[in-house]
Amino acid sequence: MVEPHLHNSHAMRGRVGGILLKLWACLVFAFLLLPLLVVVPISFSGGAYVRFPPTSYSLQWYEAYLGDPTWITATLLSLKIGCASTILTMLLGLPFALAVTHGLRRWSGILEKVAMAPMIVPTIVYAVSMYALYSDLGLVGNWYGIALAHAVTCLPFVTVVLCAGLRDFDIDQEHAAFGLGASRLVTFWRITLPQIKPSVYSAAFLAFIMSFDELVISMFLAGSFGTLPKKMFDNVRLQVDPTIAAVSVIEIVAVLIIMLILLRYNKDKPATLS
Repeated sequence: MVEPHLHNSHAMRGRVGGILLKLWACLVFAFLLLPLLVVVPISFSGGAYVRFPPTSYSLQWYEAYLGDPTWITATLLSLKIGCASTILTMLLGLPFALAVTHGLRRWSGILEKVAMAPMIVPTIVYAVSMYALYSDLGLVGNWYGIALAHAVTCLPFVTVVLCAGLRDFDIDQEHAAFGLGASRLVTFWRITLPQIKPSVYSAAFLAFIMSFDELVISMFLAGSFGTLPKKMFDNVRLQVDPTIAAVSVIEIVAVLIIMLILLRYNKDKPATLS
């Protein structure tokens, strides 16, 4: 029988450990958010160059971004590449995850290592290799070539998220559907997919953000045109103005809105069978 004072001691240690863990998490989160305390005020600067803290405030840099065709063209191009890369990654990652968790369990270890392979190769090495390949194929400077290259780098992360979702859902419902005569396609569409929707949305969001924010690959494969990260890098290299801060704030706000929508959807609409 455990002595009461020992039980209380363990409970006290558990509470103290939980408090310290929460405090540490808050400190790490605050440290990650510190750059926003600089970027956001600079984006509203009324001066002609980067200065912190700003001496005056204005929306001129947001107007400069929205009124500059080069910025808008780069943004639309990044959106197009991100959407195409997300679709390609999901079309590859979902069957791959199904094969790992359901279809080819005997080879699941090997398949997972294959899926994780792009994470092992440094981005700069991958970008140089793809540039050499695309030069021979005449794909340098084509947006769909960049989307394909991005899809390869996004595949490991998408596969991990989807595999986690597929391993966590109730597989007995699949067996019941098979027992009632449903085909594999119908079972996946009406039983499996509704249950893993949160994982699918999370994986797609992750793939889009990774593609939209990718710089190194775009620098090698974009040719004369530029994606939004490449445009931002060129501006930092040539001239530093608060327009970059305004673009960064717009990106951050857009990502936060999408994340809040996904969190709200996943919370309010649990997977249901249709």
